[in-house]
Amino acid sequence: MSTASKITLAGSSVLATAVVLFVHYSQTWEQSAMHQGVVRDMEQQRIKKERQDDFNLQRQLEKEYRKVQSVSKEGDG
Repeated sequence: MSTASKITLAGSSVLATAVVLFVHYSQTWEQSAMHQGVVRDMEQQRIKKERQDDFNLQRQLEKEYRKVQSVSKEGDG
């Protein structure tokens, strides 16, 4: 094998290895970013559910209080 062919083979091997590594790390980064999106969405859903539960509790308390107390609109004051 000539020196030029050895250099060409080594260069192409290094380039191919670099491309494979770049793609691997790129995919790993994208997967991590997508997972963080899922985690963020789950947290937002949890917060939304908590707020809805609080709202439902307040609505139920309001119904109970309206049964016990009479609520009337004030007139001209």
